[in-house]
Amino acid sequence: MDENNLIGSNNDLPWKLPADLKYFKQQTLNKTILMGRKTCESLPFALPKRRNVVLTRNINFTRQGFETIHHIDSINEINDDIMVIGGALIYKLLMPYAKTLLITKIHHKFSGDTYFQWNPKDWTLVKTIDNKADAKNLYDYSFLTYQK
Repeated sequence: MDENNLIGSNNDLPWKLPADLKYFKQQTLNKTILMGRKTCESLPFALPKRRNVVLTRNINFTRQGFETIHHIDSINEINDDIMVIGGALIYKLLMPYAKTLLITKIHHKFSGDTYFQWNPKDWTLVKTIDNKADAKNLYDYSFLTYQK
């Protein structure tokens, strides 16, 4: 997210930050990732070496490589730790159940249309990894871990 909690623009990330994609891969590999339909549709394919689960109200939605669930109660049937990867509506819906937040904070302000809605006062910052801009990553950024 950027300095204003922006997380999206036209169903895409408003920035290019290869280090964030690498960190995302490290954190989600061999885990269950849960996303909304729009996030699923923004991906070119199911992310490899992960269990890809889509939460959608659309009972007709299917996509190769993705499991589909239609009710929040169905999440209880998934016996894995779940990494919620978006979008904004799914984050908002599942925030009351979250125990840990892994956030990439980009120290820049972008334009976009989708924001991460949260109250940092409800969370404890337990880890910070600060990174400076470089030739591939054009903005300073931090990997933040929060816990309840």
